[in-house]
Amino acid sequence: MVCVDLGERCERSYRAVNSQQKLVSLLHEGVDTLDKVFEYAVVHFPQRDCLGTRELLSEEDEIQPNGKVFKKVILGDYNWLSYEDTFHLSQRFGSGLAALGQKPLCNIAIFCETRAEWIIAAQACFMYNFPLVTLYSTLGGAAIAHGLNETEVTHIITSKDLLQSRLKAILMDVPRLKHIIVVDKKPKSLPDLPRGIMVHNVAAVQELGAKPENSKSQVACYFPVPSDIAVIMYTSGSTGIPKGVMISHRNIIAGITGMAERIPNLNENDTYIGYLPLAHVLELSAELVCVSHGCRIGYSSPQTLADQSSKIKKGSKGDTSMLRPTLMAAVPEIMDRIYKNVMTKVEEMSSVQKTLFVLAYNYKMEQISKGYNTPLCDRLVFKKVRSLLGGSMRVLLSGGAPLSAATQRFMNICFCCPVGQGYGLTETCGAGTISDLADYSTGRVGAPLVCSEIMLKDWEEGGYFSTDKPNPRGEILMGGPNVTMGYYKNEQKNREDFFVDVNGQRWFCTGDIGEFHPDGCLKIIDRKKDLVKLQAGEYVSLGKVEAVLKNCPLIDNICAYESYVIGFVVPNQKQLTALAEQKGIRGSWEEICNHAEMEKEVLCIITDAAITGKLERFEIPKKIRLSAEPWTPETGLVTDAFKLKRKELKTHYQDDIERMYGGK
Repeated sequence: MVCVDLGERCERSYRAVNSQQKLVSLLHEGVDTLDKVFEYAVVHFPQRDCLGTRELLSEEDEIQPNGKVFKKVILGDYNWLSYEDTFHLSQRFGSGLAALGQKPLCNIAIFCETRAEWIIAAQACFMYNFPLVTLYSTLGGAAIAHGLNETEVTHIITSKDLLQSRLKAILMDVPRLKHIIVVDKKPKSLPDLPRGIMVHNVAAVQELGAKPENSKSQVACYFPVPSDIAVIMYTSGSTGIPKGVMISHRNIIAGITGMAERIPNLNENDTYIGYLPLAHVLELSAELVCVSHGCRIGYSSPQTLADQSSKIKKGSKGDTSMLRPTLMAAVPEIMDRIYKNVMTKVEEMSSVQKTLFVLAYNYKMEQISKGYNTPLCDRLVFKKVRSLLGGSMRVLLSGGAPLSAATQRFMNICFCCPVGQGYGLTETCGAGTISDLADYSTGRVGAPLVCSEIMLKDWEEGGYFSTDKPNPRGEILMGGPNVTMGYYKNEQKNREDFFVDVNGQRWFCTGDIGEFHPDGCLKIIDRKKDLVKLQAGEYVSLGKVEAVLKNCPLIDNICAYESYVIGFVVPNQKQLTALAEQKGIRGSWEEICNHAEMEKEVLCIITDAAITGKLERFEIPKKIRLSAEPWTPETGLVTDAFKLKRKELKTHYQDDIERMYGGK
């Protein structure tokens, strides 16, 4: 713990033990921009595998019993580009973009799924000092147009699918756009494109860049400096229009330096599986950490991740089985799904198998809490569960939202590898804290990274004070070289959320409420926006209510609402269907969810789960609405990190809210 002078008074702030005197901002001396990070990797690991993509062998439609058609794929081996190959492709692509009129220090957009071409394009932009505007592939049309117009882009990198499904509809609303570069094959026909827009594919742009007259040595090239913008990252945002966060080369390098320090023995023998959106700061930072250490990155998607994933044809291999990754980043939503699926299978075991599993689970939990390994247990009981992620996983990093204690314990025990729970925001390059991998306590996000400093600011309205006993509490303020430059063209919000102290250090006000434990580890306990005042005057944290109730096997997702607490629940289809059969209720999935008797039954189960989770009486939902529709980023009801979009959920369920509060 150290002191920071904020002018008016000296407050306690928290740093990592090994950065008390000075926060760390560089991985390697002199490597201070992202183009240099990649050049460093190419020099040290030229022939090592860098980016891997699975070959598509076949694709077919599979008709489900309900008449729906699911697309299934059979995928082959991973094909790899070396670090040297990737560097040359990026260089040619950057030269090609310059030949198409893209200018240094002028923004260029990428609107694309996570794949090797995304990183190749990003590295090209870093080399040529083209600030890269990133947009989630699941954003709505108005949000996409807003981001493109605000940043005044003339060139955009996208995929054929996104061009035809999302981008084409808003091209008339983006008058400055002149060049569209697709990362796969150029579509054969593109009717109704506005006049003046040219469509190219990546290979053609790289060919253009390979011409002697367009090579890097021949074009006017402005090498980036650490203070230049590397990325303008549009957040999916749980409320309102997405904001563009300006991230400099210095910011990202500081962030990945802090993250890398928490991953033991990170080296070129590691394999990372990339499947989260690269437009999300967690995934982009994780992949840049891997590049900076010569790891290989194999690409996947949530639909092809495991053998049981929705797009993998039965009997063929998912990506984790083929890649056998050692490193993986995941949002809690993904881990919660794995946990519930495995525990459902445990419930279906014979009584002998189930007893053996529970005994082994409890025994291992006791042993790891004492610092011991359980190799026999791992080999005999948990090997099959571990194989779901390829069988070689050594570090799982969780970020984006709080991870429930039950899920964290499950991942530690059944996957036989530590889970590092992290805390960071787009505004801090995803870096803030990561728990020590030897720390098996739950609900905490660890100590500050070597690049970060944290203070707790009193929040009187919520009743949180830095003088609270036994643990200081308050709004989390984060400072350090990883704190970004602010929001693009939004000075008012910059003045509200960012400040610079008398020592010249930049700080961000997160809006999250934390408490520090005596060992210097942080726990996120609330969020200012999630705290609501009920009719009777009690304050309730909606996020806390949701986190407790999501552990209930019957619930896939839940959104709590205010006045007195009500809830919108996405039920687990298998569990609810079984409950309906038990109660003699029949019908389609929608009819079961809309049945008044099922609402009552689920409310009873939720109430029991709330009591078990030690919620106060006024925190327990009094009414619920079952939703037959899952909440995905595509529905617009959750962000790409699966955080609830409360404003959109309120609008979506407005009629139900009025009915449940007696208005109808």
